Amino acid sequence: MIIEERIYRIRNGRMGRYLQLVRDEGLAIQQPILGNLIGYFTTDIGPLSQVIHMWAYSDLNDRARRRQRLASDPRWQEFLPRLSENIEQAENRILVPTDFSPLRHLPVSAGSSEEKML
Repeated sequence: MIIEERIYRIRNGRMGRYLQLVRDEGLAIQQPILGNLIGYFTTDIGPLSQVIHMWAYSDLNDRARRRQRLASDPRWQEFLPRLSENIEQAENRILVPTDFSPLRHLPVSAGSSEEKML
């Protein structure tokens, strides 16, 4: 199991707009394709104007398949420019939970109606 952590620095004054777009439109496109949203966060202390969201995948191949499916979705292609205009900088990390991490016990969709333990 891997966790993808995406970190965006949002342009000054646009956090509300960004979050509204994600809440009202973006997640409805992303979640059915990417599946396993762990969380969506904003920063309050430390670097400000950041959004961090985390997605779980079975492995890197699962991530690649799901990300490709999202990238080729016409709804996402239409939506992405409106979302991107609010982003100043982007960073992406792949995290691998340790054998004692509580996240290893979350169910991850295996690409069908079955669920697979991490």
